[in-house]
Amino acid sequence: MDLDWLEDFLALAEARNFSRAAAARHVTQPAFSRRIQALEAWMGTPLVSRTPQGVVLNAAGAAVRAQAAALARDLQQMRRDALKAAGREGAALSIAATHALSFTFFPGWVRGLVPLEKAGPLNLISDSMAASERVFLAGGADFLLCHTQAALPPRLRPEDFISFAVGAELLVPVSAPEAGGGPRWALPGRAGAPARLLAYAEASGLGRIVQAALPGFTPPPWLETVFTSPLAAALQTMARQGQGLAWLPRTMVAEDMAAARLVPAGPESFAIPVEIRLFRPQRRLSETAEDFWRAAIAASSF
Repeated sequence: MDLDWLEDFLALAEARNFSRAAAARHVTQPAFSRRIQALEAWMGTPLVSRTPQGVVLNAAGAAVRAQAAALARDLQQMRRDALKAAGREGAALSIAATHALSFTFFPGWVRGLVPLEKAGPLNLISDSMAASERVFLAGGADFLLCHTQAALPPRLRPEDFISFAVGAELLVPVSAPEAGGGPRWALPGRAGAPARLLAYAEASGLGRIVQAALPGFTPPPWLETVFTSPLAAALQTMARQGQGLAWLPRTMVAEDMAAARLVPAGPESFAIPVEIRLFRPQRRLSETAEDFWRAAIAASSF
């Protein structure tokens, strides 16, 4: 059996759609389907069923999913241990992080923890939240760095993973300005004239957070989604061009707001506070990773 088959299966179980899962795994859909079929052949039974609502796991698939993530992590760890014993280990430390944090928070944060020349090789895996979670769950990274909110934690079981806050952020709704300086697209919008929303794609962690927050706003916003992307940077560019409003990390848009390229699209009551958290497995990691974890805890003021 190929480890990639397990990781493909986990991606399919997450996406519930062959084309989206194949895209997340960076393979063509026919190749992805063949790999799922190969796993099913190795298991000796079908694992998924196609329905009008999408792909669903059958009883066998649910049983495999319950063990696949832990097995993939253990196999990845076994491989790293073998490479280390043979003196062929590549990156001594691997961190999966969402795109937004990779470009904004991560560089300054990691530089403040330990000089890179002392930390040894460091591998940053930057992707969407869904893909970063999959990499982390499969054991492809020692740590996961992501935005979280208490009401919407990542899909990580607390009995298997621990975390702590390393930072805080505020998602603010922003829009390009009109000639008079006000927002071109303003909250809350109204029936018959909704505000144009530049939304995060389904795989985005920030998208999960925004979608969970929308029902709690008073007054409720009237929004029309006109564009989606997993990348906050893409939404930022579209917002600058006046295509709609977007909820973006305040640190990310600080320069644009200072230069009036973007302005608040609504009152502060529409801002969404979030945490930045570092996750790790409960099991013991390599000595390098354990040292990094201790340094991160010591440096945190949250």
